Amino acid sequence: MAVWGKHYEIEIPKQPRPRRRTSKPLYATELGAMYCGKSEKVLKSRRLKELHGQAQLIFTSPPFPLNTKKRYGNLQGDEYVRWFARFAPLLREFLVNDGSIVIEIGNAWEPGRPVMSTTVLRALLAFLERGGLHLCQEFVWYNSARLPSPVEWVNKERIRVKDAFTRIWWMSPTERPKADNRKVLKEYSPSMKRLIETGKYNAGARPSEHHIGAESFKTNNNGAIPPNVVGADEMHSLNDLITPSSVLKAANTGSRDTYRDFCNERGASIHPARMPRALVEFFLKFLTEEGDLVLDPFGGSNTTGATAEQMGRRWVSVEAEWEYAVHSIGRFDPEALVGCDRELSIFELVETRDKDRTLFDEDWSDASISTAS
Repeated sequence: MAVWGKHYEIEIPKQPRPRRRTSKPLYATELGAMYCGKSEKVLKSRRLKELHGQAQLIFTSPPFPLNTKKRYGNLQGDEYVRWFARFAPLLREFLVNDGSIVIEIGNAWEPGRPVMSTTVLRALLAFLERGGLHLCQEFVWYNSARLPSPVEWVNKERIRVKDAFTRIWWMSPTERPKADNRKVLKEYSPSMKRLIETGKYNAGARPSEHHIGAESFKTNNNGAIPPNVVGADEMHSLNDLITPSSVLKAANTGSRDTYRDFCNERGASIHPARMPRALVEFFLKFLTEEGDLVLDPFGGSNTTGATAEQMGRRWVSVEAEWEYAVHSIGRFDPEALVGCDRELSIFELVETRDKDRTLFDEDWSDASISTAS
């Protein structure tokens, strides 16, 4: 595997050239392509329209309706609801008949008040209605590393607890999209392994009015079905009923990774809201197969594309912010690239670390990768 800074180097301009064509990929591999531009515009381009009816999964995390303005852009209130809902029919056009849309989104609070905003919930309802979509299931991602917020109500007045989760909505135009939970089974807990081995447990009625049969738990299914709470193994249990080994863990606390190193070495800003790779892996395993197409219209640092690449899925990502989009190339093996924007110069390094040769010329064709095929 080639390494940036060791085998190859890249020159990245601070800003894109004036009137750059956002419909042309910023960089591409054999499996996918990264575009830089506003999703509303890029997704309507001729090249991307060729993907209509091909995406098995649209997996993304759009800007949240936060009170504090972020560099990557965020709206509030009714304006956010209208903006968010407009994407529903646009994204649905990209789906195959049994495809899925999975969206991760955070909570919002009323400006200057210790009460939560209903903007996120209203946005979901508007999105479902505009897209004619079914809500297949809601997931909750608990992030123990989240800093206490909102600061005013949690740290200062001490009248609220830390807001430490985000919602993940799984939607589809059909009630039965392609999915298989056998692909995301979790390792059995030690107690469950002993139960299967010995075949001894208390059968009969439970307080919940469920009846546990004498043979119900004796079958080894090669793992436990995970719940829809992601990261619950990091939570403090109130009644010791949480079984950590049966829960998908998706912490986002790592201080070092190839993307961070790539950005730090080049003095670039690191995207502040990166998606945990484990979260992407879970939904790619659950809802897609090798060769399926995955689309991320709010790509950020392109965790979705990089994870799809490593899992053998085709992918297309779109990110509006130049610095975030262009430095996401650091997630990829330089030798896996089949082309890049003519503004980017990639050089192979020799032992003296001098620039030896340019990896791509300026006339690379994007015709074959515009559909990520």
